[in-house]
Amino acid sequence: MTFRILALGDIVGRHARNFFKEQLPKIIEENSIDFVIANGENTSGGMGLLEKHATLLHSCGVDVITSGNHIWNRNEIYSFIDKTPYVLRPANYPDDLPGKGSVIVTHEKTGIKVGVLNLLGTVFMPPIDNPFKKALTEIEKMRSDGADIIVLDFHAEATAEKEAFGFYLADKIELFFGTHTHVQTSDEKIIKERMGYITDLGRCGSFFSVLGFNEKESITGYLSNIPQHFVPAKNDIKIEGIIADFELNPARCVSIERIRI
Repeated sequence: MTFRILALGDIVGRHARNFFKEQLPKIIEENSIDFVIANGENTSGGMGLLEKHATLLHSCGVDVITSGNHIWNRNEIYSFIDKTPYVLRPANYPDDLPGKGSVIVTHEKTGIKVGVLNLLGTVFMPPIDNPFKKALTEIEKMRSDGADIIVLDFHAEATAEKEAFGFYLADKIELFFGTHTHVQTSDEKIIKERMGYITDLGRCGSFFSVLGFNEKESITGYLSNIPQHFVPAKNDIKIEGIIADFELNPARCVSIERIRI
């Protein structure tokens, strides 16, 4: 039996969110998707995640919403993340913060247990606990709790950190993908005949833009060195990510393919 996971890049703002809502059920049906993961930290106005938008993503087919350094941009997150287990914040934030960095979801039809882990990088990012060390603790816990397939969203800036982390975990998990840079990479591969890998999923947002935001503010910021308010762009919305197939006994990724819709 083959199990198929769809993983989608950072959703950037209202126009991307609406297109995502319209297209995701079609993508799931046309590609026989079993499980969906999407990064939602930019879903609400381009920065952060509101409860109503988390509910919207979940209702249209997202099983687990991952995040990153912008998860705390909306104060509302503190009021709902503890009661919403399908919304993750990076596990290497302090343990006493609200929310969790990993979750195991049992697939209703097959009984397969999918463990999803969310971690934040350290290069060009706010100070945070070491993700390499935290990963081992979280993976061991998920395995002991019965996870058949483990997936990691590594929300990080530096390509080298992502690649190094991928090789570090290649014999420990089944799927590794990067988020945060909003630019889809062309390096999808299977490492050690077990773990599917891609450095960055890309974004669900405007293709002709600066990371999904209007180019005007970015250009002004680089010309003036003055912080700008970035507005999500609305032209030429795309959905980017990967589709990965898995076999069990032993668990391994057997196929990984980039998508852009």
